[in-house]
Amino acid sequence: MDEEITIINEKTRNEKIKNFFSENKKLFISIVVILILTIISFYSLQIFEERKKEGLSDKYNSLVIEYKDGDIAEIISSMKEIVEDEDTTYSPLALYFLIDNNLIKNQDEINRLFDILIDKTSLDFEIKNLIIYKKALYNADSSNENELLDILKPIINSNSVWKSHSLYLIAEYFYSKNEKQKAKEFFEKILNIENANQDIIKEAQKRLNRDLSE
Repeated sequence: MDEEITIINEKTRNEKIKNFFSENKKLFISIVVILILTIISFYSLQIFEERKKEGLSDKYNSLVIEYKDGDIAEIISSMKEIVEDEDTTYSPLALYFLIDNNLIKNQDEINRLFDILIDKTSLDFEIKNLIIYKKALYNADSSNENELLDILKPIINSNSVWKSHSLYLIAEYFYSKNEKQKAKEFFEKILNIENANQDIIKEAQKRLNRDLSE
């Protein structure tokens, strides 16, 4: 009797399972289709991104080669396009090339390109901080105190490896303006950072001992 009940229960369970799959057949087909489309889309996007990066690489390298004898206006325009493509590798390289070769005289335009990298490009944390620091360096000679501090604020308020560099830049800025007390405060802050660059620490200590000791 127990065996018969077990057989009946098993048949009932199997029938329920069969009915469940039958009733939800369209749902399961939809789920499978969605999964397949998701996988295809993922790999298609990867292929697209790889081809795009290869294209940017070829474009950037060609422009560097053409720089000596090519059309400077066209090179500038194309390098700006690479920056505007928001690529994690070649957009920063293109901006550095423009700055290093002094190809764009307009400071506002350079800052616009910096902001594309900082605000729109998906860069690693420390790479982004390096670019923020480079923007501060680029603007240091023409910025006032508040402008320079505003640029460097994201680094100063973080534990970035570029924090000591940023504090040193601000300290030297104040020292160049003969605001020695402010300079001293920022040099001293460097000495209290756990991950401060050792060379920066030495230079800050030298400045404090040699020029700011009282």
